Amino acid sequence: MCGIAGIIAPNARNYTEEIQQMTLAIAHRGPDAKHHEFFPNAALGHRRLSIIDLSENGKQPMFSDTKNECIVLNGEIYGFQDLKKKYSDYPYRGTSDTEIILAMYQQKGKDLLNELPGMFAFAIWDEQKQELFCARDRFGEKPFYYTIGKNGEFIFASEIKAILASGLVKPEVSQEALYHYLQYGYVSAYQSIYKNIKTLPPAHVLIFSDGKIKVERYYSIPKNDLHISLSEAKEEFTALLKNAVRKQLVADVEVGSFLSGGLDSSTIVAMVNEFKPKQTTISFGYSGEDSELKYADEIAAKHHTNHIEIYENRGDIASELQKISPFFDEPLADMSFTPQFKICEAAARHLKVVLAGDVGDELFGGYSFYQVENQLKNHFSYNNALIKFGLKQFGKFRETSFLTQQNTTYKNILDFHQNIVRNYFSPKEITSLGLTSRYHQPYSFKANPDSLNDIMRTDMEKYVPGNMLVKSDRMAMANSLEVRTPFLDKDFAEFCIQLPENLKLDGDNDKIILRESMQSYWTESIRNRKKQGFGSSVERWFEEQGLMELSNVLLKDKTQKIFEFIDFSAAQKFLNKDKKHWNLLQLALWAYNYKTYL
Repeated sequence: MCGIAGIIAPNARNYTEEIQQMTLAIAHRGPDAKHHEFFPNAALGHRRLSIIDLSENGKQPMFSDTKNECIVLNGEIYGFQDLKKKYSDYPYRGTSDTEIILAMYQQKGKDLLNELPGMFAFAIWDEQKQELFCARDRFGEKPFYYTIGKNGEFIFASEIKAILASGLVKPEVSQEALYHYLQYGYVSAYQSIYKNIKTLPPAHVLIFSDGKIKVERYYSIPKNDLHISLSEAKEEFTALLKNAVRKQLVADVEVGSFLSGGLDSSTIVAMVNEFKPKQTTISFGYSGEDSELKYADEIAAKHHTNHIEIYENRGDIASELQKISPFFDEPLADMSFTPQFKICEAAARHLKVVLAGDVGDELFGGYSFYQVENQLKNHFSYNNALIKFGLKQFGKFRETSFLTQQNTTYKNILDFHQNIVRNYFSPKEITSLGLTSRYHQPYSFKANPDSLNDIMRTDMEKYVPGNMLVKSDRMAMANSLEVRTPFLDKDFAEFCIQLPENLKLDGDNDKIILRESMQSYWTESIRNRKKQGFGSSVERWFEEQGLMELSNVLLKDKTQKIFEFIDFSAAQKFLNKDKKHWNLLQLALWAYNYKTYL
């Protein structure tokens, strides 16, 4: 895991100071080493978190054997040893996974992406072609941003703050990105908060040549469901997951695991135990809140892990927000980023690499709203474009965002999911705040609006890379920690995406395939668990005096930067100590942190 940066421009050595400032801005991503290389028309920079091939042979930017190509990579290529056997003609100098990309590039060019596994964002400068070749992994685990500088430079980096640190671009806030943020609580994976700084979307390749930028998709998630029995699915599920975990345990440093005590993290720990009998597990919880640590203890005992438990009082939330939020570069309303930061901070005291159970809910059908939507399918008339329904009948579902939207008109469950489930502000409310430019994200498939699986596919292309993986990457990298996600192994994730809905959930059960396949690896109490998560509510957080004082400073003062983008008077109507208030507070924090650039 590292940080990358580059400037493509004539007389690239003239940008020595700029490229150094860029890599300095992302030093947290790679505190072990820094290095820069220059061609006549390209400057490349790298910050290294040493994990595989700790020697100088693993240093980046890395030249190919011919010196014609030079790469900067952020990420890990899982299973690279097998790829090296396939591309054995290349004269490898070290044992790093980075070299395999150079070997593949020389033979296959951009077609290498068809067989490149792992999580990655990389750029290769081809001196002969005078061309920059960049790519981002299939699901969006690793970030990649780019822009055109004030003198026509092509500039790229792992984080927006590195691009800003170059001093070569004056950012312009995107009205569409603000609209998306207010509606969903995060910026789309297909754009950045700035209209003149772009993000390379997941599963896309970028080529910069002759002053022109070409971006295209190289991968799409599977669009069709499998016809498979539960017994067959269980066998394949277990085999693919074991293989995914095995590949992600490769490192020249210790690899540990997060252990919350939930089904997903317990599964990862159990699979690691198949290959590494004495693993280190990390658990974290806040005192005075509903904790999962007792379940984590059970799994740690069952699999005989070296278990490290961090249990502390929640600190001053306002102070934590001000410390953590600058790492995002963009507004993010996900409440769990503060505990995510804390567990990464704790883990980094003991480890450089941890495995996590992220994305299990989207792959196996773990969210309670998926069950609601599964039941709602029967309440839509497919011959009638619109239908009204109430939600009181789903008494076991308690989320406020649902229960306050009763007897509302929706076309289908996809419409319901997109406009109610993950929303903060409605389009009407956003318009009242002064924004009208709505953003519509493209997808790699055309969703069947009555398919629960296509709702999960939508989440895999929208929520997962836009929110979940941004949170995971930034909070881990803020603490110089690499987090790996076995559930996003290409073969395993594709298999799960294609599983029929009835193997994921029904009227009574969630995560059916996971529960059926893994129950022998869990304890009895965990087998019977439902989804929990960190215990605090936003209403409880706003009870703290410090948070309200911060809110008053940022949201009650007309001169604050946020009110250059949204209407002050309209915003006051939404300061009700709820999720909309929280959304505005995170937007105000972002604007305050980055006001010097705006």
